[in-house]
Amino acid sequence: MLVDVASIITTIANQNCSFAIKSQGHAPAAGFANIDKGITIDLTGLNAVTTSEDASIAHVGTGASWLDVYAHLDSLNKTVAGGRNGGVGVGGLTLGGGISYFSPQVGFTCDSATNFEIVLANGELVETNASSQSDLFRALKGGLNNFGVVTRIDFHTLPMDGILGGRVVNDISHRSEVFNAFRNIADAHPYDVHASITTSAIFNAVTKAWTLLSAPIYTKPQTNPKVYAELFAIPSISNTVKVTQLHTLANESAIAQTNQLFSTGTYGVSTQLLDRIFGICNDTLHNFNVAGSLQWIATFEPLPMVFVSPGVHDNVLGTSPENGNAMILLFSASWSDHDASSSVHAKLEEVLRKINTAAREMGQLREFVYANYAGTKQKPISSYGAQNDAFLRHVAKKYDPHGIFQSQVPGGFKLFD
Repeated sequence: MLVDVASIITTIANQNCSFAIKSQGHAPAAGFANIDKGITIDLTGLNAVTTSEDASIAHVGTGASWLDVYAHLDSLNKTVAGGRNGGVGVGGLTLGGGISYFSPQVGFTCDSATNFEIVLANGELVETNASSQSDLFRALKGGLNNFGVVTRIDFHTLPMDGILGGRVVNDISHRSEVFNAFRNIADAHPYDVHASITTSAIFNAVTKAWTLLSAPIYTKPQTNPKVYAELFAIPSISNTVKVTQLHTLANESAIAQTNQLFSTGTYGVSTQLLDRIFGICNDTLHNFNVAGSLQWIATFEPLPMVFVSPGVHDNVLGTSPENGNAMILLFSASWSDHDASSSVHAKLEEVLRKINTAAREMGQLREFVYANYAGTKQKPISSYGAQNDAFLRHVAKKYDPHGIFQSQVPGGFKLFD
């Protein structure tokens, strides 16, 4: 299979043919994991998961899903800082940085990588790590699909003997209490490194109803961790939180095949900003109607200082604890009528523009744009900072001097756009 990848890359490069690289195809943007009038290199056959003799390192094919990884490692009482949805692919998540339940302990998913196996533009298969092609090793930690086809990633493992997880649903009338609980978790000093939470405000455009959904995770098998006491005390519609195995928690239902759109922003942690974001969303979306179903989701998650600390100077994401605790917003839309796509895209851009304006006025806007959540018109690589941007361009020219992965792989976020 590795020989096949190398042969394909060499042939495609010589034919000047456009191509895409697919791990599991979770990214919703058209062309990121597929291509029209070109070739898609489907890596799902490269899905082997093995470990070193002492199970301290996991060797993972980039076509594997995170569910494949967890199902294998749970039996060894080990895990890695991988994706939260088991259907997500190992390759795409890691090269975009990667957010994990374990990120407050060990950083972005890419920060746990010890080695990348990659096919370069000339067909050469190389291993890159801290002692061999270390510049390429660093560039792959957030540099996306700009350097070659990554076929295997080796990760440090973590001990795992159970995890607390599930969902808490609250009525929208309790949003102030829920937002305050989220703020107190996200901006805690010190931050509880075993806590990983997302809180979503979900709007059904047909019924005009909002719902609050939180997913409080604790990476130890504790049933009532103190960090979630405030959230659990709020009256809830349902609460499914319990101790389980990671592969069970990650085995989420497949997403319905509808039109999907992501966009993102990073902000300081503020209850006032959360309230203002909700108000912007409600005011802007309430009277926006399209044919068929339409759902909007504003999901907030912490980006604490302990999360970004492990990767400072080792990845290219440009995040730093000097910026203080922050939160990431994933703003997404899901709709059934393809003919409504242009108007939905425009409305999402309008909402995010208003949110960023409000955050800037409050002094809460941050530069970082998380690539795995970014919309196609966003510029995550430039958000990494000028020094990291220049470094990535230098590495790309060194290992791909003819720009194959810039000119013939149009999907994803390019270095020379």
